[in-house]
Amino acid sequence: MTSFQVPGFQFAGVACGIKESGNKDLAVIFSEQPAVAAALFTTNQIKSPAVLCGMERMKKSRLQAVVVNSGNANACTGPGGFKDAEAMCAEVGLRLDVQKDRVLPSSTGIIGMRLPMDKVRAGIAEATAQLSPEALGDAAEAIMTTDRVPKIAHAQCRIGGRRVTIAGIAKGAGMIAPNMATMLAYVFSDAAISAPVLKPMLRRAADQSFNAITVDGDCSTNDTVLCLANGLARNPSIRRGTADAAVFERTLTKLMKGLALGLLEDAEGATKLVEIRVEGARTVRDARRVAFAVANSSLVKTAFFGEDPNIGRIMVVIGGAGVRVAPDAVEVAFDRVKVVRRGVAVGTREQDAAAVMKQRSFRVRIGLGIGRAAASVWTCDLSHEYVRINSEYRT
Repeated sequence: MTSFQVPGFQFAGVACGIKESGNKDLAVIFSEQPAVAAALFTTNQIKSPAVLCGMERMKKSRLQAVVVNSGNANACTGPGGFKDAEAMCAEVGLRLDVQKDRVLPSSTGIIGMRLPMDKVRAGIAEATAQLSPEALGDAAEAIMTTDRVPKIAHAQCRIGGRRVTIAGIAKGAGMIAPNMATMLAYVFSDAAISAPVLKPMLRRAADQSFNAITVDGDCSTNDTVLCLANGLARNPSIRRGTADAAVFERTLTKLMKGLALGLLEDAEGATKLVEIRVEGARTVRDARRVAFAVANSSLVKTAFFGEDPNIGRIMVVIGGAGVRVAPDAVEVAFDRVKVVRRGVAVGTREQDAAAVMKQRSFRVRIGLGIGRAAASVWTCDLSHEYVRINSEYRT
C-alpha cells in the first residue's frame, strides 16, 4: 500500500494463482469517471491479443478501467486469446458497472499459453472488491514478472492556478529495447486535457524515456504505455502551445524518465546503469543510431560488467553502426576520463577509466566530430545472472 493518491483513481493488486509463486498477479485500475486516454503499443508485428484489444479500445480515446495480469503474456494464443482479453474487460465492466469497451486489458509473462480464465475471473472479483485510492503499490507489485522491486513515481505541478497530480507505475526487467519492450507502464493524472493534446505529449515523453532505454535489444509482443487523465483537478483544459502545456509535459516527461531508469536499475542481473551520450553527429537520428548500437552490443555490455575499459569494442560498434563517421575525429570518454582522442587510444588513461567503471552509474560520451546533433540513451551491463535468469525462465 502507499498513501500517495491521485484524485478519482482507485487501485488493487491481488494473487489469483496465475503465478506458481503465489505472488500478486492481477491488478485493476479504476477511474471514478471516464478519463481521456492516450497509449503507445509495441511495434513488434507479432502482438498479444491483449495489445490488439487495447488498440481497438484506444480508437475512442476514453477509458475508465484497466485490468492487467502478470505471469502469462496471452501471446501467440490465436483467436481464443483475443476472446480471453475481451472476457477480462467484460468481467471488469460487469463488476464496476463500466462499459466493457472502456476497459483496457494488458498481459505480461510467459508467451504461448492461454490464460487460466477461471483464476482470472476470480482475481477480478477480488480485485474490484478491494479497490482503494491508497493501493497504488499493490497494483505496481501485481504487474511484476522478473522485476525485483515495484516501480512507482509521482509528481505535482500547478496548472491554471490548480494543483495537478501525476503518478505512474511500470514493470520490466528484460526484453527491453527502444520502441518499448517487454514493459508495461500506466500513468494517471487528474489534469483536464483533451486527447489531441495528450497524445503527442505522451509520444514525446516516451521518446525521452521508455524509447531511450535498452536492456537486451529484444522487442516484446505486449508493450503498453497508457496515460489516463480524468479532469478532477478542475484546471482550465490544457491547450497546445501554452505555458501550462509546457509545465505539464515537462512534469510528465520527468516522471516517465524516472520510471524508465527504474526499469534499467532493476534489469535482470544488472549491476551498472550507463548513459551512452553521442555528440557531434550530423542528425539526432544518427546520434541515436550510434548510441543504441553501443548500448545494445553484447561485447560492450559484458565489458561494462567486467569493468574493463575496452575501447576496441566501442570503436568497432561506432564504425559499424551504419552512420557516416570520420575516424580521425572520434573521441570517447568514461565520465571525464578521455580514452580515445582524435581516433587514437589514450592508453595512459585506462586505469582511470577502470576506476570510473567500478561505479554503479556512469556515462560513456562519444564524440563524432562531424556535426552538432546529440542524443542520449541508457543501458545496463550483461552479467552471468542475466544468462541464468533467461536460460531458466520457463523452468
